[in-house]
Amino acid sequence: MAVVNQYKFAGIDNSTSGSALTPLGASVPAVNETIVIKSILVTSAGTPSVTILNNSITAIKSVPLTANQTKELLTQPLIIEGGKTFTVQSSTTDSFDVAISYLNIKKEVTT
Repeated sequence: MAVVNQYKFAGIDNSTSGSALTPLGASVPAVNETIVIKSILVTSAGTPSVTILNNSITAIKSVPLTANQTKELLTQPLIIEGGKTFTVQSSTTDSFDVAISYLNIKKEVTT
């Protein structure tokens, strides 16, 4: 079995209220993957509070952001295990952008 490390970036331009966003994709990470998130940057157009959910558990709940501000939400890396969900939600109708830098560790079967 080989392990493949891929450094990736995902971004979402969000303008809806309260909907759960899946910036890493609906099926990511797969069971054979582990994701290590290094950075979650949020740029707000208004004053939303942003919530980060890791497998339906609140991992980060921000205070209301200041309009036209970019804020780093992580102080330590966040691990997303294979087969788990990762979502971003906003508390208000204010739009915001989310930028995520992460390491995708993939176990591949080689023959």
